[in-house]
Amino acid sequence: MKKIRDLIIKYKELILYVFFGGLTTLVNFAAFKFFNVVLGEERYLISNVIAWFVSVVFAYITNKLFVFESRTWQTKKICKEIFSFFTARVFSFIIEEAGLFCLVDLMGFDKYRLDIFGFVLGGKMISKIILAVIVVILNYFFSKLVVFRKKEKQ
Repeated sequence: MKKIRDLIIKYKELILYVFFGGLTTLVNFAAFKFFNVVLGEERYLISNVIAWFVSVVFAYITNKLFVFESRTWQTKKICKEIFSFFTARVFSFIIEEAGLFCLVDLMGFDKYRLDIFGFVLGGKMISKIILAVIVVILNYFFSKLVVFRKKEKQ
């Protein structure tokens, strides 16, 4: 039990990031699906922009409070933190948006369907899942190394 507890303590940040990253991905997928229904399937790139924004706000709050435990509440520092967080996420968003366009429009992923226990995933959602793995990894490194970087104690 002590070894397991020590491993959990050692990898707490990564475990929390994976947990909240999973929740962020669910928020993103749910918003994407919702806006695909509201705006229409043909506007999937616009749906992805809106889903991205909603999920980035969710990710910022959970990363700040629970994952990287940033306790900075000064206006100037929060503005810098938010700016760098969103800037890093814009980079990964560009990768996701370009990836969606390539997979769906150029490579024809939209013609594919995946039936998992009666739950059918279309090509757009399959593409988002593939790209989500890449984006989550990129976002972890951006957040850890740039946004919520711990300052060395002098």
